[in-house]
Amino acid sequence: MRNLKLTVRYDGTDFFGWQTQPGFRTVQESLEAAIAAITGEKRVRVNCAGRTDSGVHAYGQVCNFYTPTRLEPATLVKAINSQLPEDVAVTDCEVAGQAFCANKDAIAKRYRYVINDTRIPDPFLRKYSYQPRRNVDHEAMHRAAQVLRGRHDFRCFETEWPNRMTSIRTIQDIAVTRQGEAVYIEVQADGFLYNMVRAIAGTLYQIGRGYWPEAKMKEILEGMDRREAGPTAPPQGLFMLWVKY
Repeated sequence: MRNLKLTVRYDGTDFFGWQTQPGFRTVQESLEAAIAAITGEKRVRVNCAGRTDSGVHAYGQVCNFYTPTRLEPATLVKAINSQLPEDVAVTDCEVAGQAFCANKDAIAKRYRYVINDTRIPDPFLRKYSYQPRRNVDHEAMHRAAQVLRGRHDFRCFETEWPNRMTSIRTIQDIAVTRQGEAVYIEVQADGFLYNMVRAIAGTLYQIGRGYWPEAKMKEILEGMDRREAGPTAPPQGLFMLWVKY
């Protein structure tokens, strides 16, 4: 049995998230079915770096699975893609060590949240950004976000706390930039809590639109109360960029 590492990208619009759920179309189910069609296995189980929610996208999701197939990685990429729907694709495949785990071995992940703040919404971006029809001050958002750098208890940004053994994580980098009408919130950390990035994005949006002062972010972080932070931003603006090992 070989342990294969895949890099996958997908448009999450029409998926009910990553994880297989009976009666719903998911990325995991689609990928496992495609692999099984190529390898001839009855059952394929794919483990991913981080499960994404319904509507969330990925440029560089990473996963691994064990298989007896002897097909070369490059051949597998082409073969699996031939069986996948058009909104998901494998971009790379390599043989990993037997002990490699896409989830547990990750040392950093980076996400991007996109806000299109034009007053007139763009129908072509509605599935790939949050469009609040209100301009935001991205510089104020960036300054406020710097409070989150470092190792903290991020329970204030976790939906349904507690749902992990610990809510302590380390944010290695966080930045808010603008490219035209698009505001990018990028967050890199050693791990993320449930809805953490979207909760941070929702909080920064409240600051960017002038509803809260920049100092509010520090109060929210220290207060450790999810009810004091901003709303969970819509899923379509979130992209998993890459995973580091």
